[in-house]
Amino acid sequence: MQIMRTTVIVWICLLSLMAGTVCAAEVVVVVSSENPIKSLSLTQITDIYLGRMIRFPNGNPVKPIDLSESSPARSQFYSRYLGRSQPQIKAHWSKLIFTGRGQPPPTVSSGDAMAESVAENPDAIGYLSSDFLDDRLRVVTID
Repeated sequence: MQIMRTTVIVWICLLSLMAGTVCAAEVVVVVSSENPIKSLSLTQITDIYLGRMIRFPNGNPVKPIDLSESSPARSQFYSRYLGRSQPQIKAHWSKLIFTGRGQPPPTVSSGDAMAESVAENPDAIGYLSSDFLDDRLRVVTID
């Protein structure tokens, strides 16, 4: 399944290049290959990244990890999966911090650092460009 998905992405990129457009790798949600979670809903992804959900559906704790604010993958993730812009996310967390009701997820500086952090912690969830996928990570299917 992963090979077929990668092949489709490669073909789309090739066709885009032939048409004179830039092709960026897809941003995907990932967990450690040791994590039993295979799928989540968009609502669950939103709730995890806005601090409203602290456990995976199986009861295990969830530890979201964010990319740095300057990362293009971060903008793509929040726009595609949460339907929010960077300023909206910053305002959300500013409000929670000010009221003492939460802290934003810890950040890492790169796709490599995200892959490493998620792979090392079975309770972690993150997102990254599909270019950084390896056998230590599992792409989460979005229901």
